[in-house]
Amino acid sequence: MANKRTIDFNIVNALDGQVEKSETLTLDISDNNASYVIHRALEHQKVLSHQYTSSTKTRSEVRGGGRKPWKQKGTGRARAGSNRSPLWKGGGVIFGPKPKKAVNHKLNKKESQLALRTLLYNKKESLFVFNNFEIENCKTKEFLNLIGKANKNVETKTLIVLSNTNDPIQLAVRNLPTVETILATNLNTKALLRAQQIFLDQTALNLIKEMYCND
Repeated sequence: MANKRTIDFNIVNALDGQVEKSETLTLDISDNNASYVIHRALEHQKVLSHQYTSSTKTRSEVRGGGRKPWKQKGTGRARAGSNRSPLWKGGGVIFGPKPKKAVNHKLNKKESQLALRTLLYNKKESLFVFNNFEIENCKTKEFLNLIGKANKNVETKTLIVLSNTNDPIQLAVRNLPTVETILATNLNTKALLRAQQIFLDQTALNLIKEMYCND
């Protein structure tokens, strides 16, 4: 059963790090079986990420090996019919992986959104909202200065949720190993679970409200 929960947070001005205004976010979340719902959403995402295209060649598919390496008797060596036998270097592979049909792991849209809303609520203490993430140049130093004004850093796993493809920010943080960027429309369970802190711009927050809030 879903229950309504409210998150109160401040919107910080990126220019001076001061609180600009306060807002609330109302989410329908799962209280009783939250772990189960999140686990199902994560497993669904894992299954969809598998391509099932890994492939190896059997002895019949490996090029060559048509000629018998040596005669059957009289050499003192073990019998051999082909140099593409799985026992030989460069030969085929026994019981190797082959492309197969993707596994069907059904997850309802409502269940998926419930998992995301529940995760967002559980991460409420790590949620920080800026009025915007605009920087003039694609410089890592400029981005660090921007969040530094709000006494934030990226020493821990950080997820930056953007409203659109913001090239300057994406270029500025791509060499920071602890930072990941994602669009608000592409939020997923795995990204939220990994993040220890989440930065949003105000437009991204409005998109989240439109997609996941039932006010």
